[in-house]
Amino acid sequence: MPRFEPFPGIRYDPARVELAAVVAPPYDVLSSDDRAALAGRDPHNVVVVDVPDEAGGAGRYDAAGATFREWLAEGILIADRDPAYYRYAMTFPDETGATRTIAGVLGALAVTDPDAPGNDVLPHEQTTPKASTDRLDLTRATRANLSPIWGLSLAAGLAERTRQPGQRLATVTDDDGVVHQLDRIDDPARVEAIHAAVASAPVLIADGHHRYGVARQYRDERRAQGAVGRADLTLAFVQELAADQLVVQAIHRLVSGLPAGTDLAAVLAASFEQADAGPVTPATLAAMEERGALCLVAPDGTGRYLVPREGAFGGVRDLDSARLDHALAGVEHQLAFQHGVHQVLGELAAGRAAAAVLLRPVTVAQIRATAGEGALMPPKSTFFWPKLRTGLLFRDVS
Repeated sequence: MPRFEPFPGIRYDPARVELAAVVAPPYDVLSSDDRAALAGRDPHNVVVVDVPDEAGGAGRYDAAGATFREWLAEGILIADRDPAYYRYAMTFPDETGATRTIAGVLGALAVTDPDAPGNDVLPHEQTTPKASTDRLDLTRATRANLSPIWGLSLAAGLAERTRQPGQRLATVTDDDGVVHQLDRIDDPARVEAIHAAVASAPVLIADGHHRYGVARQYRDERRAQGAVGRADLTLAFVQELAADQLVVQAIHRLVSGLPAGTDLAAVLAASFEQADAGPVTPATLAAMEERGALCLVAPDGTGRYLVPREGAFGGVRDLDSARLDHALAGVEHQLAFQHGVHQVLGELAAGRAAAAVLLRPVTVAQIRATAGEGALMPPKSTFFWPKLRTGLLFRDVS
């Protein structure tokens, strides 16, 4: 039974700041230019503490922690008195133009060990190693969860319990036109209903595997120091694993490191039937869905559809990423990951890859089937969209 508890949130005082000027996208999608632009919007923008300026050197994390505490002392940030859950909803036009809202709940999720008996907080996909201690250093300095991990609950009915608003605390429209709303939920009956729903089934970590690992390291450090309590949990956005509550986009593959003279199309011909796709554009993705195909993209931006050959993938998981890994298993190569067709084409034009392969998005049914088998998806299989804004809610872990 996953432990998922209400907590007293820390948030910006909307009377002291313009919320749209102080929130930001997740730290791991920001370039240095993005960071500078956001910091220029308002001196209290969350990137000042969440993405410490590298020019500050080794002391930048202590500076971020001092700034966070100054904002609390000055009343720029305020702490709620009583524990609550916080409904987080995102409203946006879908690809058909219809307005769509997805919602979940922010709470404090147990930090568990992967090999613990009965562990019900589970990884969703394999992860790539990250040597940086950036998030751990930042947590030590701020003693706070600055951004949530994203969890998918296998519990039926959680979406219904988060559909209705609570006490409205914030409304922010981001640069992509997505409307983000934060509500406090402290009605005892509704709090108990959410608690019971999340506790009834495992939670998959959809986004934030690295931060969850950092939370485990920080918990262990705090326990070694004799502290108990807050570090045993971490800030998490949890929503039901349901098709109407998720938008899952693909993460494409950039291929490099091939032996000199390698004809990648010829290598892939053993596993895929091929057809000309012409110049690749975002419309290519829809054609891939219709054909049941991946798409090999050459450095000049032209593509070839890759339709899996019958019998070529026996015993391979029903995922484009797994099929590509299988097809390339006998060839020396390196993979990098990129979201968005325009970004992929830009990387190829800049000469940073020999070729690319566009993948189709993973479906909710595939995510659920993988979880049901106790298996993990390959690294970088899913890109969940829209992205949560950092800065709408923090949690004390001191």
